[in-house]
Amino acid sequence: MKILVINPGSTSTKLAVYEDDVPVWKYSASHSSQELSAFHHINEQYEYRKKCITDALKEADIPLHFDAIIARGGLLKPTSGGVYQINEHIKHDLWNASMEHASNLAGLIADELAGRIGCPAFIADPVVTDELRDVARVSGLPELPRISIFHALNSRAVSRKYAATIGRKYEELDLIVVHLGGGISVSAHHFGKVVDVNNALNGEGPFSPERAGTLPAGQLVDLCYSGKYTHKEVKKMLNGKGGLVAHLGTTDVPTIVRWARAGAKRHKLVLESMLYTVAKQVGAMHVALHGHIDAIVITGGIAYSDYCIGILREWLEGLARIVVIPGEDEMGALALNALGALAGELQLQTYHPEDQEKRSEELSVGFKMPEK
Repeated sequence: MKILVINPGSTSTKLAVYEDDVPVWKYSASHSSQELSAFHHINEQYEYRKKCITDALKEADIPLHFDAIIARGGLLKPTSGGVYQINEHIKHDLWNASMEHASNLAGLIADELAGRIGCPAFIADPVVTDELRDVARVSGLPELPRISIFHALNSRAVSRKYAATIGRKYEELDLIVVHLGGGISVSAHHFGKVVDVNNALNGEGPFSPERAGTLPAGQLVDLCYSGKYTHKEVKKMLNGKGGLVAHLGTTDVPTIVRWARAGAKRHKLVLESMLYTVAKQVGAMHVALHGHIDAIVITGGIAYSDYCIGILREWLEGLARIVVIPGEDEMGALALNALGALAGELQLQTYHPEDQEKRSEELSVGFKMPEK
């Protein structure tokens, strides 16, 4: 089976061609902030990203002929994990997503390319994978239920990878997975379901290289009504201009580490503060799993940094076994999901956004006292 994998990120577009589970071609394009500044909305990047993909395939002399195309899942309405064949509901919700991210374009481009050649187009474990326990959804305001947005694909992939190394099934384990990237998510995995996780996109949990994480609520309200910033500017502070870049002017963790090692006190403090917020979130997920953890799995690009891992170990040592699987295996995970769907080994899920909307409405209504 020949499979094309499409995975656009905020400033990159990653592609791969797999023959069954073997990668035969990989490609990654970086998009400069100067190039992307010409676009005022993610949807405006559609033709630009699509051309990047088709040009890369043409340059590599790879014909547009595949058994399946699978794309990174975008910011759909909350849905369970699994493999989905792209349908009209998915396309509509990607194009009209309430939150902007380049991953919204992946499924749309995959569907168009697949339509040209008559093969299926899939997504798998989108970032809005929602398997939260009901008790984890309720916040202090009924109008603001907690939302599950995280690195679902890579978190599940490394969980399965770790389980295989100890001869167990992912569905038998209790794991905390820490994904350290441009955004940071800390997820509690109970027997194959992610029962709690921070919203890693727009304002909850640890701060990260480019995201603000949880902020003091009263001060944030004052900031919003100060008259200094527009709605769009405040949203950008939460995702894109928050975290390390707000404090230090860069998202480049290796550079920040070099400054910290060289004695730059501010760089050292801000970086350690970010990792402290990560450790606190691990503590919260420890509670979510009733204190039973088979392992804490640390992954993502920042996990390559011995300096950062060393700081985390100081905070987390003693909670559970710490396993470091740096980088990400999103491309391989996507290919395996497509292969499983083509072989009939993985059941295709059906995207029903209205079911989740109904559930959210029921939860936001609150609870009525039973009649005497």
